[in-house]
Amino acid sequence: MSVQPLTRSIRAKKLGALIRDARMASGESMETCAEWIGVSQADYEAYENGELSPSLPELELFAYILEVPLDHFWGDVTLTRGDGDKRAFDTQQFTQLRRRIIGAKLRKARQERGKLLEELSAKLSIDEATLIAYELGERAASVPELENLASELGLSIRELQDQHGPVGTWINQRRAIQGFLSLPPDLQAFVGKPVNLPYLELAQRLSEMSVEKLRAVAEGLLEITL
Repeated sequence: MSVQPLTRSIRAKKLGALIRDARMASGESMETCAEWIGVSQADYEAYENGELSPSLPELELFAYILEVPLDHFWGDVTLTRGDGDKRAFDTQQFTQLRRRIIGAKLRKARQERGKLLEELSAKLSIDEATLIAYELGERAASVPELENLASELGLSIRELQDQHGPVGTWINQRRAIQGFLSLPPDLQAFVGKPVNLPYLELAQRLSEMSVEKLRAVAEGLLEITL
């Protein structure tokens, strides 16, 4: 086999592995994926085995349907490995810790607002023993109960959500991506260009300044331009 066919064969095997990885990470069947991109199941199986390779339009459609970045198929990172990492941490320990954190925040908010347990119990129709268990992290409030508690204590559900753990980090990343996608196309293009990074960093620093400092900067710029 000459060099070019050998290179293409190796590339086909690697591409097939990435396609299989993306499908397995999504939990979809080969039959479903074949139907989605409009090929026979035999051809699709050949794609995953590296015996055949999809066209770019087929690969684009595959990426679109499974919501996988197209660049994934030119990389070396598998999705199933990442998905496995999500399940690697102790979920029971996570929920126990989150109960304690939420309980501590509820107790702190209640104490800061000078509210008594019996007052909350009467208003929310939750017995005091249950409220104490919530505050100590011994029990977890249901989402509707937690929403009522948070509202009564002047908290938002967002304040009670995980921020720095593995789940919170993932959620915040998804929100950041969604926020980027909600920008107008011209701003997306601007943000996506590495050459514009200094402007973005400057905007970030300005957003962290107090109103007084911003006013001073604006006045200084005005003096320079006069």
